This record gives sequence, structure tokens and C-alpha cells, in this order.
Amino acid sequence: METNCKKLTYLGLPRSVYVIFFARVVNSIGNFVFPFMTLLLTSKGGMGEQQVGLFLLIASVLQVPGSLLGGKLTDIMGRKKIMILFMGLAALCFIPCAFLIDSKDAFQYLPWFLILAAFFGSVAGPASGAMMNDLTLPENRQAAFSLLYMGMNVGTAIGSIVAGFLFNNYMKLLFIGDAVTTLISIMLLLFLVKETKPTNEEIDKIMEERVDEKAETGGLLAALLRRPSLLIFASFDIIYSFVYEQTRFSLPLQTKAVFGEVMGATYFGTFNMVNCIEVIFFTTVITILTRKLRAIYNVSIAGIFFAVGFGMLFFVKSFWMFVLSTIIWTIGEIINATNIGVYIANHTPISHRGRFNSIIHIITGTGSAISPYVMGGFIAAKGVNNVWPVIFFLSLTAAFSMFILGTFEKRRLSRTMS
Repeated sequence: METNCKKLTYLGLPRSVYVIFFARVVNSIGNFVFPFMTLLLTSKGGMGEQQVGLFLLIASVLQVPGSLLGGKLTDIMGRKKIMILFMGLAALCFIPCAFLIDSKDAFQYLPWFLILAAFFGSVAGPASGAMMNDLTLPENRQAAFSLLYMGMNVGTAIGSIVAGFLFNNYMKLLFIGDAVTTLISIMLLLFLVKETKPTNEEIDKIMEERVDEKAETGGLLAALLRRPSLLIFASFDIIYSFVYEQTRFSLPLQTKAVFGEVMGATYFGTFNMVNCIEVIFFTTVITILTRKLRAIYNVSIAGIFFAVGFGMLFFVKSFWMFVLSTIIWTIGEIINATNIGVYIANHTPISHRGRFNSIIHIITGTGSAISPYVMGGFIAAKGVNNVWPVIFFLSLTAAFSMFILGTFEKRRLSRTMS
């Protein structure tokens, strides 16, 4: 009974997880610049949409080698060193921006500082994922990942309000605030979290107790090919990221088509608020309800909620039905977000945690990367309303595929134990 209670209330997790939670909240509160990057470069910098799109593309492309570099360095040098070094470099990139923003030539240089900050952030990313893998066990990973997911959303909700207030009249404070909150997060990690890179003894122990996390020899590609289940999972998750990207691409276009340009923008903001409130207040409840299921089956269930929540947009025309749709697909988002990291951690070799965290997220991220381009062409040819039957079909296909993968793994595990 005591163990179950701990799982329900996030008690009993390693102390470092709570420190990382608070660091994540602080860092998310101060994530002022990148969510407003498009508005910054267009309304303040006077750039055209195509030019801004080019800068965003460069930033996205550079995150791929950044993530791969971060994964390699994480496995060699350790998690804490890489996080502190590259989060610090990212924060330092915002300082000159604060002083450039008032100058005439600011926007000749400012985008490049932001691109550099994004690159440094991408190098730190795999170290963060590997550290969470190190700190948790299969039985408490869902609670730990859901706690961090909730912390990120709490911080983002607060930060969005603050950034919206600062954007028009206090632009300099956006950059300073982003840098300061990142540096505070670094201080929390520096003084309150120990290095988690596994020792040889810990590696030997895991090889005895957790077969799916045993160390592998060789490079990233060789180790990855010896984990076919993880590769299959990542390929299915491409569909999930493709589907979820519609919340930022097709959904605002749908609200505009149904409610008009003015009310569409207002209502879209309301739907985002509903999403944020639901994540903050219901992540714990949903984690409790799904904690007894294996992560792969939870991810499968998430696909069903995506199918229903997005698919119903083909039929609905009222504000409240859009709200209901948001509530449904947000349940899928919560289940998905709190279980994907668990599955990846449970199937990642302890020797390659940094590199696997980088490559898996690059693979799955291709879905969201290509989604706007693919669906943009589809909308131009067929109209935005016809997006939703396609998304319904893709979601169900991914959900069914995840379920089959989970069933296959369960049978394999049963044969191994017998």
C-alpha cells in the first residue's frame, strides 16, 4: 500500500529528480525568446515570412548534428558536465541580444545568436534525457517523467503570460530573463545534482537485473540495429509526431475556416488555454489511472484519443465541440508524453544512453518536421476540413501498430522467462 501511495503522489523518487523538476519549471518560465521568435523577427525586425522561415530552417537543421554531438559527448564525458556547459553557452548567447536589440543593425546579427543558442541547447538535450534514465528504474519512470512533463507545462504557462506582457515594451528583459532563468537552472544542477554517468559496477548490475538495458559494444549504429523493437517503435512514433503537429498547423487554420479570421484566432488561443490547464491539473490523475499498464500499451491508447479528438473536427462546427475535441486529444497528449520516454529508457543500453536519446528523438522528430509541408500541400488541394479523416486514419494505424508491437514484446518476454 505504501509503495502504491508513493507512486500516486510522486513521493519516493530520487532527490535529484525533484531538483531537475524545479530546474525545469524555472527554465520553462524563462523560455521567453524562442516561442516569440517569429513575431520578433517579423514585427520587430521587419523581415519577411520567407526570410524568417529560412532562419528557422537553419536552426532546425543545425539541431541534428548538435543532438548527435551531445549524445556522443554525454556517453564519454558524463551528463552533468555537458548540460552545464552547453546550457550555459546557450544562455550566454542571449546576453548580446539584449544589448543589440535597440541598435539599428540588431537584426543583422541577432538571428545568428538565436540560431547558435538553439544549437547549444540541442547539444545539452541528450544529456538531460540520459540523466533521467540514470536516475530512475522501470517501476518509477512513469511517475518521474510525468512530473517533469507537468513541470515544463507549469513553467510554460507562467512564462507565456510574462513574455506576452514584456514583448511590446520590454524586449530587452525577454533576453535577460531567458538567460537568467537558464543560469538559475544551471546552478540548481551544479550544486544539488550529482553526476549520474553509470560506473562499471552499476553497468554490471544492470546487465544482470534489466536485460533490455544491458550495455552494448560498438558504435551507435551497431547498437541500434541490435535493438529492433526500439527502431520499430521510433518509426511508429514518427506518425504520432506528424499527427500532433496539427495542433500548431491545421488546427488554427480549421478554427479560422469555421469561426472567421478574428474569432478564429481568439478561439484558437482559448483551445490552447484549455490544453494547458488540462495538462497542469490532470497529468497526475491520468498517470494514476494508467500506471499499471506497460508503457507501450499506454502509447497505443494515446493514439485512440488522438484519433477521436482530431477526427471529430471533420464534423463539428460549434465552439463547445471544439473544446471537447481539445479535451480528448489532450488526454492523448498527456498519456503519450508521460510514456514515450519510459519506453525509450527501458529499451536503451546503459552504455549508449546519450547517443540513443539523441538519435531516437531525431528519428521521431521527422514526423513533426515534414508535417506542415505535407499537410500544407494537402490543404491547398483538398481543403483543411479533409485533413481530419487522414489524421484519424493515421492515429488509429499508429495505435494498432503500437499494440501489436507490445503484444509481440510480451510474448517474447514470456518465452524468455519460461
